[in-house]
Amino acid sequence: MTRERLNRIFAISVAFVVSLLVFESKIYAMPPVNKTILSNHLILLHSEDHSLPFVTLQLLVDAGSGKDPAGKQGLSYLTARGILLGTLGHTAAALSEELDFLGASLDSSAGKDYAVLSLRVLKANLDKGLALFMETLAKPTFPTKELKQEAEKTLALIQSQKDQPGKVAEKEFLKTLFLSGPYRYPPTGKEDTVSGLTRADVLAFYEEYYHPNNCILAVVGDITAEEVKNNLIPLLETLPVSDIPTIPLETVLSKGPVTIRIDRTITQANIILGTPGISRSNPDFYALTVMNYILGGGGFASRLFDEVRNKRGLAYSVASFFDTGKYPGSFQVVLQTKNSSAGEAISLVLQEMKRIKGELVSDKELEEAKKYLIGSFPLRMDTQSKFASLLLHDEYYGLGLDYPEKYSLFIKAVTRDDILRAAKSYLHPETCILILVGDLKEVGVP
Repeated sequence: MTRERLNRIFAISVAFVVSLLVFESKIYAMPPVNKTILSNHLILLHSEDHSLPFVTLQLLVDAGSGKDPAGKQGLSYLTARGILLGTLGHTAAALSEELDFLGASLDSSAGKDYAVLSLRVLKANLDKGLALFMETLAKPTFPTKELKQEAEKTLALIQSQKDQPGKVAEKEFLKTLFLSGPYRYPPTGKEDTVSGLTRADVLAFYEEYYHPNNCILAVVGDITAEEVKNNLIPLLETLPVSDIPTIPLETVLSKGPVTIRIDRTITQANIILGTPGISRSNPDFYALTVMNYILGGGGFASRLFDEVRNKRGLAYSVASFFDTGKYPGSFQVVLQTKNSSAGEAISLVLQEMKRIKGELVSDKELEEAKKYLIGSFPLRMDTQSKFASLLLHDEYYGLGLDYPEKYSLFIKAVTRDDILRAAKSYLHPETCILILVGDLKEVGVP
């Protein structure tokens, strides 16, 4: 987690002071969603929203970086980006020009679990937008020159991150925690692997995974069920089914404790303290969500923020989070502090981890955490794009289409005893992986 991301968390915390007053006394039902499984096994989720004359489509392809072959890290990301570089009917420039003319946006990228191809288009231009969406998905050409340029952009991004202490710490943490497995490297890959990727690699990855029986499509906006049935489904059902490779993914985790210090001539030490985490399907997800809010996920309201920043002024930002996915992820505490105060700050973090697994949280802490988590949930679906993303997330992880309505019940059911039990099970300060990027002459951490 970067400093910018932490800053956004704290800013959002302030905004929610106002939003909670609005959401607290209301019950928000999720807009109706229709689920259809097409003849080619593509899962289609549709929700009408006529408040704006736009339609948003997001196609999830189960082809994230966890599917990257050994030695080809970054392939899923380059494939997702490469889809936008031209089709049998349009060069990249022509595609961009036509999208601009339609007032539409088309984007594609890959994360650790899946890739997403997104279209947002005016209702008046929906037919033309759908045609470009389908052409991009079904007929990419992956031109060699443009693909090489895209790889060079990725390499430039990876290179630039070497000058960002937070990114350096994050990459080192993942590589140290995950000795092997789908989450060891970021989706963008590594310099030595990205530089070796070829058009043949990209084309092979596309032909293996980009098939309807490996996809979920969310359609949200100014489009009726009849229009979906008559205009969209016939297009989607032209996509051919294919066998999808089954790749066994085994995660090997470091047992810890491990300490890694990276010397940089900077004034602020960037620190990550972490341990193995959980998968999204873990039944303790909700207890850990509430626990983490109290510990360090609650911005200004968290224990870590209060102890490390408010009381001692040791850090501009400090936060904790569980990074969950299809497979077990990580638990991390991320902070920045002056080099000279790194040791004290680390001790306080470990102290707070021990405290929350050693005693019950207060009734007030529990109540405030639940209020925040339940009250803020509707903001996850207050735009077409957010709602489409939520639908994909819920379907992909098997949470059910009624998950937004059940979420508040899951959070309300969490007790103080649940939090203590979950903390004892999943917080392990004694075996933490510690990554410290800073001026080691000033840090003084043993």
